Amino acid sequence: MSSTNEEDVEFPILCETCLGENPYVRMTKERLGKECKICTRAFTIFRWLPGRGMRYKKTEICPTCAKLKNVCQTCILDLEHGLPVQVRDTALSIQDEVPREESNRRDYLAKMANNLEVMGEQTDFSGKAQPAGREMLKRMARKDPYYQRNRPHICSFFVKGQCTRGNECPYRHEMPQGNAELAKQNIVDRYHGNNDPVARRMLARSLKTDKLDAPEDKSITSLFILGLDQSVTQADLRDHFIPFGELKSVVVVPKGNCAFVNYKNRAGAEAAALAALSGCSIKDKSLKVTWGKPKPKGPKSELAQADAIRKDTPAATGSQPPTRANIPPPPGVRDDSALYPSQDPTAQGAYSK
Repeated sequence: MSSTNEEDVEFPILCETCLGENPYVRMTKERLGKECKICTRAFTIFRWLPGRGMRYKKTEICPTCAKLKNVCQTCILDLEHGLPVQVRDTALSIQDEVPREESNRRDYLAKMANNLEVMGEQTDFSGKAQPAGREMLKRMARKDPYYQRNRPHICSFFVKGQCTRGNECPYRHEMPQGNAELAKQNIVDRYHGNNDPVARRMLARSLKTDKLDAPEDKSITSLFILGLDQSVTQADLRDHFIPFGELKSVVVVPKGNCAFVNYKNRAGAEAAALAALSGCSIKDKSLKVTWGKPKPKGPKSELAQADAIRKDTPAATGSQPPTRANIPPPPGVRDDSALYPSQDPTAQGAYSK
């Protein structure tokens, strides 16, 4: 494909984070300024400053390669979810179809570029998502822009103790922290969703979070559901959880937007909890499922029982209301029997003589 179509682009394909929070951002544009790091073809370079105290950013890949993977031209992250390509492809079970050999890759990209030119749209991966994949992406997606990613790089002279510019240095004066493996990132590997250390770390963290360990107490047969709203009813919960085992009860707590699903046996609760690992969605509402907690034992249950007994005592014993206190009468009134029941701490309001 000739480079004419790409040179007609007036604005790059960017995510909100890379664009920055400045609504009046200005960019420099250089036609055929650099070759794409994926397809090695010359393309238009855009360069801009996303905000004060940030570093200058520029486009790294051409618009055609960005459209094929639906990624940002600068950070190579998915435009819809803000996640690395490897994380998105793992959640949606997508195989990378771009050839690695240079000759085959050029032919493939030229063919796909012609298709994109005819369709005029970017690649859409939403139709390939399974329910479990959609739940995983919703849970891991970054909803708000993360402008911390635009900060300047760490000053290498400061790390060596040789920086003499002080506050005038445009780079950060702080020691590097974290895993050294994260610094070994490659744009080509990130684009193809292969050998990305950031993606591996995110996937490992997600698997650890998704793990729903069953409690050791075998008497616990209930699940706690979070994230409900008025659209999800008790009948909807019953229809969703009854295939896993016989239910004892389903209790919805509207004020807390939560519910308890109680099974008659432990096997049904474990089956429902195992199925919830791949995502629980009712009426397109993503719900969080956790194990219920055991009933309170010991002092707490005794206190609760004592409170219940204390509440039932007056009605059961037929006790009389507390005696009104003899309070002095107001000035000018000679009545030793004047009472102010509202000032009596044992009285439940005023009452007549």
